[in-house]
Amino acid sequence: MKEFERKQLLERVNREAATVGAEIPDAIEVQGEEVELREFVFEIKRRDTVPAGERDRVDRAKKNLRRERLERLGKIEDGEVSYEEGERLAESIIGIDRALNALEQLRPVDLEQESEVQETADRKRWMNFLQQALGHEDVNSTAGGGRL
Repeated sequence: MKEFERKQLLERVNREAATVGAEIPDAIEVQGEEVELREFVFEIKRRDTVPAGERDRVDRAKKNLRRERLERLGKIEDGEVSYEEGERLAESIIGIDRALNALEQLRPVDLEQESEVQETADRKRWMNFLQQALGHEDVNSTAGGGRL
């Protein structure tokens, strides 16, 4: 591979908008094991949130995908592959990035529940503030002194 071709491929995979319009590969070999990547990502994304039992599986998949991305990127950086092989590696890296983006957007269930608890606490604080600001005592803290 020529130096300018190598630089061109590296620029393509490191471009911020590289994953726009890119598809997640159907299957990919990660750490020597064939993974049905598209099916895995869509299975997880269908749920919108990651259940506690699946969080480890998703985290492990993201870690393995990042490792595989670095390994493939290193092959291009070293320039020890043909341009055609570099093209295939670049496409697979962009596909991996697309899958990682999809997996990174998932929210753990715990965060959703925590958000609801936080909203409830915020509403309660706001109501207490309003009662104090308007000069109303807390109805629960007064014995008969509250409004009827």
